[in-house]
Amino acid sequence: MAYPSGFSGVIDLMMGTRAGEAAKGQYKFMANALRDDGSKEMNFPAQYMFKDVPFSTQARDPGAPLDEEPPQGADLLLPAMDKHGIEKAMLGVAPGATEGIECVTKHPDRFFGSHEVNPNRGMDAVRDLVRMHDEYGIKAATAFPAGTFPQVAINDPLYYPIYAKCVELDIPICICAGIPGPRFPFAPQYVGLLDEVCYDFPELRIVTRHGCEPWVDLAVKLMLKWPNLYYSTSAFAPKHYPADMINYANTRGADKVMYAGYFPMGLSLDRIFGDMVNVPFKTEVWPKFLRENAQRVFKL
Repeated sequence: MAYPSGFSGVIDLMMGTRAGEAAKGQYKFMANALRDDGSKEMNFPAQYMFKDVPFSTQARDPGAPLDEEPPQGADLLLPAMDKHGIEKAMLGVAPGATEGIECVTKHPDRFFGSHEVNPNRGMDAVRDLVRMHDEYGIKAATAFPAGTFPQVAINDPLYYPIYAKCVELDIPICICAGIPGPRFPFAPQYVGLLDEVCYDFPELRIVTRHGCEPWVDLAVKLMLKWPNLYYSTSAFAPKHYPADMINYANTRGADKVMYAGYFPMGLSLDRIFGDMVNVPFKTEVWPKFLRENAQRVFKL
């Protein structure tokens, strides 16, 4: 049941491309929705949930000099990936997202793209998705229902053209589900809303992100019910993987649960893989969790 020491070929379904001071700009889209002063002072809006955020000033004394800014993009990611046996990682790709585009175009053997959709943009969001697929070969769409402004619930009709296009493009959509880390209302990400979408789009492959808490048991029930609903472990250190998810992976859900990290946004790969050795997956679950499920679902 121990983590397979020396395992290589890991597929990480969530990495970022910016770290340190450079990372702050990627959260500007949330600024209008955040109301508390504490959130506005953080490097990223869920920072209060994480210890020792990589390349962050979070733990420094007031007035302490900043460290030298870390490298960005592939220069930041590849050394850490090589250290921990990560063969490929999924990164966000969008117009103007220079680091992500450079990673997937210059290192296609190591990186593949996803594209964050904003359903408030209507058909322009659909056209952007198609453009990113045609130009950069993205393997997934991603969605943050609580983080859009205005918020758009998982089962809102505004998402339906995007869901339909994902089916046409034969790519999954990764949807944040459960209580969001940033201090937004959670209602748009209630896990039960996935049931209606799975019913209306039985061909759509849906991969949940960010834990589904506190409704992990409901997420498990829905994965048992719907063949194309999956779970990824993004934004969670392995010591905090929900017990219901681990039990599901060890029983009927070995083909439904897959690894996603959160580097460099909130977790270092040293922290993730240091914790991973204590996760009680069965021996036969590990290769599926770390690699094979992602290969199949994202058609890598």
